[in-house]
Order: sequence, then C-alpha cells, then structure tokens
Amino acid sequence: MMMRVRLQYTRNQMAKAMILAAGQGTRVRPLTKQTPKPMVPILGKPVMEYIIEHLARYGVKEIMVNVAFNHWKIENYFGDGHRWGVQIGYSYEGVREHGEIVPKPMGSAGGMRRIQDFSGFFDDTTIVLCGDAIIDLDLNAALFEHKKKQAMASVVTLEVPLDQVKNYGIVVAGNDGKVTSFQEKPSPEEAKSQLASTGIYIFEPAVLEMVPPGQEFDIGSQLFPMLVQQGLPFYAQSRHFNWIDIGRVADYWAVCQRVLRGEVAQMDMPGKEVRPGVWVGLGTRVDWDSVDITGPVYIGSGSCVEAGVKIEGPAWIGHGSCLRKGSKVVRSVLFDYTRVSEGTTFMEVVASPQYVVDRNGKTTYQGDESTSLRWGDARA
Repeated sequence: MMMRVRLQYTRNQMAKAMILAAGQGTRVRPLTKQTPKPMVPILGKPVMEYIIEHLARYGVKEIMVNVAFNHWKIENYFGDGHRWGVQIGYSYEGVREHGEIVPKPMGSAGGMRRIQDFSGFFDDTTIVLCGDAIIDLDLNAALFEHKKKQAMASVVTLEVPLDQVKNYGIVVAGNDGKVTSFQEKPSPEEAKSQLASTGIYIFEPAVLEMVPPGQEFDIGSQLFPMLVQQGLPFYAQSRHFNWIDIGRVADYWAVCQRVLRGEVAQMDMPGKEVRPGVWVGLGTRVDWDSVDITGPVYIGSGSCVEAGVKIEGPAWIGHGSCLRKGSKVVRSVLFDYTRVSEGTTFMEVVASPQYVVDRNGKTTYQGDESTSLRWGDARA
C-alpha cells in the first residue's frame, strides 16, 4: 500500500545533523578493540572531530549522535559540543541482559526513529553522516539541490572506477537523479552504475515516519529499497569532493599517508616545524646530531628519539613514544606511548604498545615470539 507522506522544507539552508556512531567497527580491529571507530585518531584528533568541525563551518549547530560500544569515550571527549560552537546530544542504544546494561545498536534508521519517538528532534531537514569518514562536501550545495528537487531523501554519491565497484553499495539512478535501485558490492561485469553511496544522506522528517518503531532497521538495505518501491521522491546527488573512508586497517594506513603528505585540505600538521617537513610537540628529546629524519614527520610531545634512529616519512610518532637507539620507522603511524626497541625496524605499519598491524591488515600482538619485531609500552 502506498504511504502518504508529508514533506516539510525550510526557507534557508540551515539544517540539523545526525552522526551515526553506534557501530562496533569490527573491520578495523584491533584499532577499535578498545576505541569506538569515530575516535580513531588522525593527526592526533578523532575522525569525528573533523566531521563536527565541518558541520560547524556550515552553520549546522544541532547535532545528535547515536552511541553504543565504549560510548563514554565519545561522550567524555565531545561533551555538549560548546568547544566547537555547536550543541551535541547523545542517544545510547543498549539493553539489559542478566542484570547488566550491554550495547545493542538498532541500525542506522532504527536509531534515528528511536530518537524521533523520544524527543521529536528531527523536525527539520537533517544531514546524516557516518562518524568514521572525513569529508569536505559543500553542504550548502547539497542542501540546495535536495530542496530544489523537493526530495524526501537524498543520497550523496561519488563516481568510482569500475574495478572498485565491488567495494561499495552502488546507486542506480535515472537521468533526473531519481533512484531506481541499489546493488550491494556488485562485480564490475554486473554493475549498472559507478555511483557509490558515501553514507551521506539528507532526510526530511517524513522519512522517519516510514521506519518501523522499536526495532533494528538499516538505512541502506531496508529504508532505501522501501522508498524506491513506493516511488517516493528519493534522489542521488553526484558530487566531486574528498571522501576519506576508513573501512579497513589498510584504508586507515593509506589515509594517514595522504594526510601527512598534506593532500587533504584543512588538516594541518600540529606542533612546531623545526626542520623542513619535521614537526615536533612540546618537551621532545631528539638526538638531532645523529638521527636521520626525512619528512613529513610529526614527533609528539614527550617523545624520545635516541641516537642513530632513522625516520622516513610520511610518519606519525604519537606523544610519549620512544624510538630506541638504531631503530627505524618507515611510513608508519605509532600511537601514543609506543616504544620501538633497539635495532627494530617498523616498515609501513600502524603500531600501539599492544599490537602492530601492517598495511595489509596482518596483526602481530605483544608477546608473539614468532616475530622479529620488538616493541612495547614506553611508560614501562
């Protein structure tokens, strides 16, 4: 049966925002074993912080965030949002099992419906973003197109090379942009389009009326097919912008390399540039006369770089880390308080005091005697 919907449009470009941050981030483990995916750092800042800064830049001041796993780490860091000139609210998704509260995400659409039933927050056009991707999308242009077409829902897409369609949800749309179907990670031979969904959506309040209350429900696999089936005004926008998605550990390593090389706008290296391409934080101890450092490299506050160390950028050395005598770090990211033992080489890895992950996702944990890598916690 066709559902009647009531569309509402505002006169200006202002909108509310929803950041989806309740997922477990299993594909980027071990980075997310103790850390929510939106809190994974790039240039020392959580991914989600860049999203909030981008929304604030466009005057989006009211932001809801759904949370679940390790939710307190997100809430404690961002608080009420006043540091960024915005208001942030949270919706925890969990259940009581055997007397304990445990996280249980309700799906991207189900979580939004829960918020709407509780408070009616989504009473205006809402920009929906995933909490684990960095973007520089022109939000004003996207909102203008959405309203010009009198869309009930819009999905922002990017054209990807044919050989990469297998990694994305592919959107199929007519010449007018109206969405006709979806393909979930099709093979290049089966792909009907090269427009990949970026996980950026624009919704009118009426969209949430279609989501069944009180149950897990997904935007991409359930809500969108329903909009298409009922022939509702649902459009794809094809735009050119930077979309930096951290889907896997290999993506995280590649993203960090791009950012450290200065290829992403509005993501500047912190610290003080003491040599061309070499930045340091406060209170570092570096044996400058004997080290060999090729930028871009950042060395965090309180870090120690001993004699004979070689660092080849792009590389990030988190604060409190220690590179022992004769060690070598090449195109790698070291999280805070990582100690690289004497004579050890870290080549194209992401490392913490507990684990080392190479650029292909292979993980080695502390205490594994089968590896030649020697590292640990610099605090010990």
